[in-house]
Amino acid sequence: MSTNLIRYRVSNRRSAELALLIGAWLIGVFAWILVDASTAASSLGGWTSLVSAGVLLLITHGVVRWQAPYADPLLLPSVAALNMLGLAMIHRLDAAAAQRAASNGSPPPTPDVYLQLTWMLVGLIAFIVVLTFVNDHRRLQRFTFTAGFAGIVFLFLPLLPVIGNEVNGAQLWISILGLTFQPGELAKVALTLFFAGFLVGRRHSLALVQKKIFGIGIPRGKDVGPLLLVWLVALLVLILERDLGTSLLLFGLFTVMLYVATGRRSWVVISALLLAFGGTLAYRQFGHVQIRFDVWLRPFDDANGNGYQITQSLYGLANGGIFGTGWGQGYPQLVPFAKTDFITSALGEELGLMGLIAILLLFAIIIERGARAAVATRDPFGNLFAIGLTTVIGLQTFIVIGGVTRLVPLTGLTTPFLSYGGSSLVANYIIIGILIRISNAARAPEISDAQLVLRQNVDTK
Repeated sequence: MSTNLIRYRVSNRRSAELALLIGAWLIGVFAWILVDASTAASSLGGWTSLVSAGVLLLITHGVVRWQAPYADPLLLPSVAALNMLGLAMIHRLDAAAAQRAASNGSPPPTPDVYLQLTWMLVGLIAFIVVLTFVNDHRRLQRFTFTAGFAGIVFLFLPLLPVIGNEVNGAQLWISILGLTFQPGELAKVALTLFFAGFLVGRRHSLALVQKKIFGIGIPRGKDVGPLLLVWLVALLVLILERDLGTSLLLFGLFTVMLYVATGRRSWVVISALLLAFGGTLAYRQFGHVQIRFDVWLRPFDDANGNGYQITQSLYGLANGGIFGTGWGQGYPQLVPFAKTDFITSALGEELGLMGLIAILLLFAIIIERGARAAVATRDPFGNLFAIGLTTVIGLQTFIVIGGVTRLVPLTGLTTPFLSYGGSSLVANYIIIGILIRISNAARAPEISDAQLVLRQNVDTK
């Protein structure tokens, strides 16, 4: 056999991914150590949790190296860094709750960080399952209408009388056998799949222009139906479940995917008009929507009532300043729901503006790499699906951090990978698993017929 064989191995950057993944884990370990040093909350369970998280990430990397060797090397480390920072902040808030209980003579509460670590395990298992069983993302297109039906069921499941559960005025949760879950998080994945499959088959008809008004092409009337249907579903979510965040996310997701599929600015204009009309109608007819907007516009008018959350969040961010108070040195526990809705406010207080910018850069990396995978993929369905999943993460991040900083009204959504909560963490790990699968297909080298024949000849010698 000749020694001058052509090498077919292409650099897949898995070693770079491993190095970045170790760095992300070390960031979380360093943050945990600083929390322990400031709050005297060190325990054997904490270090066991850190080691367990590191082992889980290494196993996940091994699965990526095996199942998706050409996937983007930055997606998983960026997600891991956010997840580890979230665990450190939940641990810091657990320490504050333990200190408060000790000062009141109450028994110490059960730390939430251990439950969050369990959900991290479930999320990574879901991630591995996606990579293992979804060998080709294009096969998912055959489940377009099944996913659409499942998404609608997940979306309105909390309205059922037996399993539905209302938390803080919003009907978003279901309770089965003592396990509480938010099915709307899975609904956003299923509906993204449905939108991608639906729009791929109808993008040409949806791009047709009947006439122009002020230079903007207006689509045919019968093609506006899908947009009106999604608008109606989003409005029903807002009215029946009192979930402003999911309704905005759902409508914004479909608008972005519709624009990408057709390239028509008219759809964006029509969506903006529908959003303005629906928002005005909801504000005039429903008290919970009025409260959200009034708190957004004038939070300090009722700083001890409905505006208490946002005012405490703003005070915390102001206390953090540019460089923050340091891990364990601030008072993030004063903000209600600091582990869930307002975890970015807690991080902003102790890490400062610079820390928040670093966190936003991690989200920007995830969004940029997801968009890059969408652009590079060779099939229209994969393109739309990747754009949709990336939009889910980007739009949800914008809505949450915008609400915490009073850029937009508060919605009740959780920050991806940072906030306490298993539903969001599992759903977002599923999203990253699909994005890595699409990225692998987009980055894998193509082999020409001549190369394939040459490889076969080499293998037979």
